[in-house]
Amino acid sequence: MAQEPFEEVVETFEFLDDWEDRYRHVIDMGKAMDPLDDALKVPATKVDGCASQVWLHPKIEQGILTFDGESDAMIVRGLIAVLKALYSGLPVAEIGKVDAVAELGRLGLNEHLSAQRSNGVRAMVERLRQVAAAAA
Repeated sequence: MAQEPFEEVVETFEFLDDWEDRYRHVIDMGKAMDPLDDALKVPATKVDGCASQVWLHPKIEQGILTFDGESDAMIVRGLIAVLKALYSGLPVAEIGKVDAVAELGRLGLNEHLSAQRSNGVRAMVERLRQVAAAAA
């Protein structure tokens, strides 16, 4: 079972019947995030494997992962917000145990993202797992 912020996303998605509404909700989640400081948009924070430009800035404090992110694509920015709900606040030892494919599947994202977007999500998940594994 995912943590509470992600469960709230799942509940919202269950309430929204139409995929277009869900898509808009993901975009709105991204718009609600604070922008990433331009000084953090550097090669070290850029995620390779995404069709859009994506930056993730993970932080680990007292063994807990949090991160901020940004993308030049609205839907990808929203997907970063979804991943924040899934991962941010978890102990680094738990990050690798999260089945991102299954959890995101609960939202129906697997069927509604393009292959490029799905690859980008996988690249973001892999980056978070690498950071957590290095810190564990």
